[in-house]
Amino acid sequence: MVKPIFSAYPKIQNPKYTEDQVQVDDINNPPMATSPNTRRNYTFSRRDTSILGRWWWTVDRWSLGAITILMGIGILLSFAASPPVADRLNLGGFYFVKRHVIMMFPTLLVLIFTSLMTPKQIRRLASLVYFLGLIFLVLTVTSGMEIKGARRWLSFGSFSIQISEFVKPAFAVLVAWMLAERYRNPRFPGMIISFGILSIFSFLLMMQPDLGMTVVTTAAWIGQLFIAGMPLFWMGLVAGLGVCGLISAYFFFPHVARRIDQFLDPSAGDPKHDLYQVHQSLEAFMNGGLLGKGPGEGTVKKYIPDAHADFIFAVAGEEFGLILCTVVVGLFAFIVVRSFLRILHESSFFIILAVCGLITQFGIQALVNMSSTLHIIPTKGMTMPFISYGGSSLLALAMSMGMVLALTRRRHGAAEIL
Repeated sequence: MVKPIFSAYPKIQNPKYTEDQVQVDDINNPPMATSPNTRRNYTFSRRDTSILGRWWWTVDRWSLGAITILMGIGILLSFAASPPVADRLNLGGFYFVKRHVIMMFPTLLVLIFTSLMTPKQIRRLASLVYFLGLIFLVLTVTSGMEIKGARRWLSFGSFSIQISEFVKPAFAVLVAWMLAERYRNPRFPGMIISFGILSIFSFLLMMQPDLGMTVVTTAAWIGQLFIAGMPLFWMGLVAGLGVCGLISAYFFFPHVARRIDQFLDPSAGDPKHDLYQVHQSLEAFMNGGLLGKGPGEGTVKKYIPDAHADFIFAVAGEEFGLILCTVVVGLFAFIVVRSFLRILHESSFFIILAVCGLITQFGIQALVNMSSTLHIIPTKGMTMPFISYGGSSLLALAMSMGMVLALTRRRHGAAEIL
């Protein structure tokens, strides 16, 4: 039996509450001032036992606020970066801005709706999304839209969707479920099943190909195995297999080899074509300095094709300077650290593993985007969470972080049998 590093995981005996019940401290006896004149006003009263009332007093409002601020920054940067891109495509100056703002409404709805779910409902949603997603991924590989040599988008009329973005958070939850079952029942092949889940998903990703998302999901899976207590020998073996996979990708995928060669030796590529966006991005950061050139005064968005998406961090650096970039980095770091702190005293092993997997994916995606823009790593087209333009990315991230908010809600007195 593999022992998790959380050796203090409690055994639940005769639970008073089921996993679908939530008891909030003082919900029936709220702390009120004795005088009506000194009574505090709340958005939701603690006497409110409705679904939204219980949700408001149990959800992590700090993380929710940080995510909302990121969305606001995304709208701000959309106004700054999108118009020149839309003009080049003859779509009208505010085409991408309007679409980005409109997508914020379903994004908020998905975020709140998912955060209202119980752990049991989260598992059911993840199972449904994963298995339906595999079917659509097969369709994507065989008949999806080909953009820049890759098939990652499935078109439904005028609407296109990147299915892998939705499968990614469902994958993390399913892996957590299997590893938690392995802890409860040593005979349950949880680790083997989790490896099978990873293998199928990674195979379909590499058929597109999408090496970046494969690396993100694999890194989150390895982190979950570590928390589940996999021996260091096996962890080293898994890490070695990961390195071998990256080396194989270098030899089997020409675009991967080209990007790595250009990163190691910039003179290996054509600066007017292969390294054009990277050079423009670095120049934008240098021009921005500490305070930036001012809203609308930047020039990088006029030359970078993906200024509203993968390279939106460069627009932020040029027009708003180091200050806004630091705020963005701080918000991402705050959400990641805050989520980990919320599960320090969590008794459910499934919740611990699921939150770690989901928040690791979120943090790595943000890190990859910013590192690519700053040329710290080879260029990889990956959106900045809640800031870059993209409908699939926004909705998938809303589902992912909604799961985190749901799993980190304070369920005082609640017990969950996993």
